Amino acid sequence: MVESLHLIMNDPWLAPYETAINGRYQYVLHKEKELTDKARQSLSAFASGYLYFGLHKLPAGWVFREWAPNATAIYLVGTFNNWRKDERYEMSRKEDGNWEIVLEEDDLHHEDLFKLLMQWEGGSGERIPAWSRRVVQDEHTKIFCAQVWNPAKPYVFKNKNFIPDTSPLLIYECHIGMSTEEETVGTYREFRTRILPRIANDGYNAIQIMAIQEHPYYGSFGYHVSSFFSASSRFGTPEELKELIDEAHALGVAVIMDIVHSHAVKNEVEGLGRFDGSYDQYFFTGNRREHPAWDSLCFNYGKNEVLHFLLSNCKFWLEEYRFDGFRFDGVTSMLYYSHGLGENFTHYADYYNGHQDGDAIMYLTLANKLVHEVNPSAITIAEEVSGMPGLAVKPEDGGYGFDYRMAMNIPDYWIKTIKEKKDEEWLPSSVWWETTNRRADEKTISYVESHDQALVGDKTVIFRLIDAEMYWHMQKDDRNFKVDRGMALHKMIRLITASTINGGYLNFMGNEFGHPEWIDFPRDGNNWSYQYARRQWHLVDDINLKYHYLGNFDREMISLIKSERDFQRLQLLKIWDNDGDQILAYMRKNLLFVFNFNPILSFTDYGLLTPQGEYEVILNTDARQFGGFGLTDDTIHHFTLPDPLYAKEKKEWLKLYIPARSAVVLKRIVNH
Repeated sequence: MVESLHLIMNDPWLAPYETAINGRYQYVLHKEKELTDKARQSLSAFASGYLYFGLHKLPAGWVFREWAPNATAIYLVGTFNNWRKDERYEMSRKEDGNWEIVLEEDDLHHEDLFKLLMQWEGGSGERIPAWSRRVVQDEHTKIFCAQVWNPAKPYVFKNKNFIPDTSPLLIYECHIGMSTEEETVGTYREFRTRILPRIANDGYNAIQIMAIQEHPYYGSFGYHVSSFFSASSRFGTPEELKELIDEAHALGVAVIMDIVHSHAVKNEVEGLGRFDGSYDQYFFTGNRREHPAWDSLCFNYGKNEVLHFLLSNCKFWLEEYRFDGFRFDGVTSMLYYSHGLGENFTHYADYYNGHQDGDAIMYLTLANKLVHEVNPSAITIAEEVSGMPGLAVKPEDGGYGFDYRMAMNIPDYWIKTIKEKKDEEWLPSSVWWETTNRRADEKTISYVESHDQALVGDKTVIFRLIDAEMYWHMQKDDRNFKVDRGMALHKMIRLITASTINGGYLNFMGNEFGHPEWIDFPRDGNNWSYQYARRQWHLVDDINLKYHYLGNFDREMISLIKSERDFQRLQLLKIWDNDGDQILAYMRKNLLFVFNFNPILSFTDYGLLTPQGEYEVILNTDARQFGGFGLTDDTIHHFTLPDPLYAKEKKEWLKLYIPARSAVVLKRIVNH
């Protein structure tokens, strides 16, 4: 039994499901023992398949190994033998469905292209090795091939003992390809030299990189993975990615990888679809094989060989590239046989009714244990929408071991509010509930919008607020009501979301300065255009445009959050909310946050009961340097006024002028 089910101790409503919660943990322990006891090894040692499988350079030659139990013969074909079946490059079958070939040093050379000619009963086909570390696409034919990668000067990391700063975790979500201003595909090198310094200068202490694992279709945003061990070559070389990560560490920026283990691309030639001719090597057969919403294949987490492949994949990215952790994509899809589709999740019973995939839960728990065994400072984040209890709780306490879960309710709330409610209907009590409603024992990553909210057919938050007016009225000297409103709310929405965190905060690349429009990758429907698959950095750099106001505000907001050590741990204390006035005020230690969502009413001498003392303004959304009206003199210090009724509580009245549609942060001056 679990020694101390803290998950239930912290939430007694879970007590009826103790047997299920404990049963899941016992299954994890059983599976871990099964995987590691055979060779008396650790989980980390078990997850080292990448050191055995794939292509490896020997002191005087090469060795290549592959797992393909259904194959009857396998040949290496490539530029070294004119892509012809050659007995000299025929692999030998070993035990447990493994295949091996040992070659002379001159048989392969750096940058040679190759594939596997896989044969099975009744058929054959060319395949890219499952464990390949380098896959490239021919510019003209668009065909993908594995590539021998053995540079004369492999990259040597300079920063070897980096520890991420999680006090709090401030994540800049990014996509290498769309990080360029030009209508093309950006590169690791360009990102390192042009974008990384921006991110560090803006104060973010982590980047979360999408689309690293190789994927055949660029427009999939990296979520239809074909080669799980290959860093996408469309952005550059492995050495260039390693240098990017090394430079990020030098700047104090952690690098989190958006890892996709929830499904795989259906492609057979590029991916694992029918790698050795069978349907069940990595995936399910029957009605569980294909994902009903994603047009992809679903891993069978109940097979030890699949566990070996995926766990080894986690360790590979940590060890080979020095990533600092992972954001696991599509966790909801993994947790449920239904993939979470068509389910409401309105009662705790919905998480323990037998509709959950115990093997997937076991895999995720083992993956978290492995990641933290390999690197105790590593970060794991779950992208999960159903609200499954315990995701970000330690396994021994009844959870699954993630460090954080995405607060996916918050962006949904903001979009719904902007789309469906008049400004007069923005209720502070509702805003407070959505931004602070979370499980007390689980850390979350709060955010206004990620890449998801602006994909084709949708819009960024700023574009929802301002829309077409952005095309004509973003000049610095152009006053436009719709633009003023949108910018004011953009700052307020971000400030309340970032300042109520209990774990971390995330922003998608460019949205901090109000990047307009939407995200749309090259596809047949847009004539393969890159117009909306890039970032227009000149907008924020141009001091004659208003975008730089939003960028400046974001930088100051992040600086404010970082000014308090472990900001995310500071108690959140609501001081006041009034839906009629549309006023909300709360404190974190000596920081007082005051919001006026009212679109027309400014308040003079608005009284708030706060700890007695002197307060100074340290951030104001309405300040002129942030594109506001500058209606208050922020150099003035504010002093509380005593009230005999609250003397015992050491609370007094702080009276403020609060302009309409603005927010201010004050700091209580404590004299030691």
